[in-house]
This record gives sequence, C-alpha cells and structure tokens, in this order.
Amino acid sequence: MDRGTMPKVLVADIGEADLSYLLYEGDGPTIVLLHATGFLPWLWHPIARDLSPRWRVIAPYFCDHRESDPHQGGLNWMTVAQDLASFCRVLGIERPAMVGHSMGATVITLANAAFHLDARGLVLFEPIFLPEDFYRTDITVDMHPLASKAIRRKDTWSGTEEAHAYLRSKALFRNWDEEMLDLYVEYGMKRLDAGGLQLACAPVREASLFMGGLRYDPWPLLPKVACPTLVLEGEQSENRAFIDLKKATSLFPQGTYRLISGVGHLIPQEKPRESLEIIREFFGEHA
Repeated sequence: MDRGTMPKVLVADIGEADLSYLLYEGDGPTIVLLHATGFLPWLWHPIARDLSPRWRVIAPYFCDHRESDPHQGGLNWMTVAQDLASFCRVLGIERPAMVGHSMGATVITLANAAFHLDARGLVLFEPIFLPEDFYRTDITVDMHPLASKAIRRKDTWSGTEEAHAYLRSKALFRNWDEEMLDLYVEYGMKRLDAGGLQLACAPVREASLFMGGLRYDPWPLLPKVACPTLVLEGEQSENRAFIDLKKATSLFPQGTYRLISGVGHLIPQEKPRESLEIIREFFGEHA
C-alpha cells in the first residue's frame, strides 16, 4: 500500500531514558502529536503526512521507555509530561503546536502547565480529566475499569488476517478508518520468530499507563495553560458520562469546546480527515 510521505524513525536520549519518535521533515514550524494509552505514533500517519511539509511533524512513542509496574501505581502521567518537555528541549523544539489524544491530550496539558512548554496552541482530542475524587482514591489494577481489561487483553495472533478479523469484531475498533486499522496491525504488532503477531505495547505496559493516569490531579493546572486550547469531545464517547469537558474548557484561559458528531472516544482513528481539517483550521488561526 502506498502510504505517501514516510517518516524517519529516530531515537532521542532525554537523559534518564531513550524515546523513539517519528519525524516528518518540513520547512515550517514544528507540530508535536501525542498518542493515546496503548496506541502508537503511527496512528497519526494519515494526518501527519498531510501536515508535512508545511509543518515539521514529530510524534513520540510512550509505552516502554521507562520501567513501571501497574501493581505499584504504574507510570505517573506527570513523569511522562516531564519526559515530553525534556524531549522537546533536547530536540530544540521552540513554540510547538501540540496535538494529543486521550492520555496524550492530558500529557501535553501537564507539560505546558507544569514544565513551561511555550506552545502556540493545544488541540485536545478527548483528554482524560477524571472527576477530582478519582485522584484521591487508592485502587488496584483489578478495580480500575480500563487497566483491568488492558492487562488481560489478547495480544497474540497467528497472522495479519486473524488480527484484522479479531479487531473488527471488537466494538473499540469497529468504526476505525480502514487505513488506521492497517497501520495498527502493521506497526502496533511485532512479528514473532516462531511466527504470528504480538502487540508491541504489551498488556502490562498499557495497564501501567492506565494506572499512572490516577497519580496526579490535572484540574488545578488547567488555568495555567496560557495558549489557545481547543477541546474536542466525541458525541458518542462513553467518557461523557463521567468526564466534564465543558467544565475543563471553561478553566483554560483561552479554551474553546467543540462536540464532534457521530463519533466516540477515538476521534482521530474514526475520522482522520475531519481531525486533520480541525488541526489545520485551528493552527491556521493561531499561527
């Protein structure tokens, strides 16, 4: 399959860890794209290739760059945010545009508010700002609604055909754009020496990230995000039952809220073309 402009796959030494990332060369300013929990930077590819070469596009990968144990609290998202800030400084990224999805949206928020990343703007697809009581509650992996599922996730298949069929049978993947699903299978799974495929981000790693999302309350930091901020919520997202993104938007000094119709939590995977146009429009206004 012709995927158009292909990125370089590189690694940055950020001091305490090595962080892999995709780089799409471009002549314009830098835009940083940050993926959701358990996902991968390649899921930005249909969007990133069309943003370049007007933008220099960078998409880091947060899954296994640090050791962590879901049963010991997991990987704190504030640590991930600090790693993102270090990554930007190591690469000399100044005043980036920043886009994040789910965990990635929360992490870029924390990085800007706590570690003084001077972003030209943030686009937050379905950020995870849980009710504040959640951050004051000690729960185990088995009690966490997402970590408990992640750690038991099926992670091996006999081949590409079985993997595709399995993913399409699951509600989470049912409405994905076809290219997005192909990218998930191609880059989100590794080929085993004995044959077959296995998830690149192991279930225990994904569970550790979910657990780490409870270790720092982001709400007090939202008013400290000075740049223009666009918050996007899927009309059919299950998160709407307990995450108040309109309230979160009201706390950003330059916050704007937008509801995306006909889509759930996975807006970029289900509607990549619309997501691309939203990003282009937002940063066109805030160049």
